[in-house]
Amino acid sequence: MGKAIQIDTFSRITQVSRETILSLKTYEDSLINANKTLNLIGKSTIEEIWIRHFLDSAQVIDFIDKNNKSLIDIGSGAGFPGLVLAILLKDRKIPIKVKLIEKSPKKVKFLKKIINELRLSVEVIEKNILQYPKKLSEDVFVVRAFKPLNIILELIHNQAENWKKIFIFLGKTGHTQLLQASKSWDMKYKQRQSVTSNDSIIIEVNSIKKK
Repeated sequence: MGKAIQIDTFSRITQVSRETILSLKTYEDSLINANKTLNLIGKSTIEEIWIRHFLDSAQVIDFIDKNNKSLIDIGSGAGFPGLVLAILLKDRKIPIKVKLIEKSPKKVKFLKKIINELRLSVEVIEKNILQYPKKLSEDVFVVRAFKPLNIILELIHNQAENWKKIFIFLGKTGHTQLLQASKSWDMKYKQRQSVTSNDSIIIEVNSIKKK
């Protein structure tokens, strides 16, 4: 799929402003340039950034309660999905405070560069979340391409309090991971097919309890 068609598809599905498309083009340019040395995204996805990364990240925006106060992206990497969601929240004038947690200093530097360029109000925390000493109390958690589902659920169970929703992006092994997780966890969730891949699902978790 050519870049123009990708951008058109993204625009049609997300209904963002022209200014936001320009912001995402700036993000794309920086991402391609930084990827030469940082390995932020797989080389095979370079030609499909708008669908594989931007649209994939953006697809949960309509399921986030606009009255929530805070959102945190665990293991943000190149900013997916957290930074893309921050850009869309700004586009929609929804004042949810966004935080990104990332352990790699080089990736943190990249994230801060994009945040400054696009004048976003986003906080970046340079920490390994698995060794983070504080409790997390954000309303919404988003997790994409981070760790297996069981580790994510254990992390949220131990580290987070008073949360309202968790959005977890699962790839080809998603159904297997859900089956494994069901052996250890009572979990209330909604499952949605990814709009960008027939092999992927997104689960919207509303509660978790250890069995």
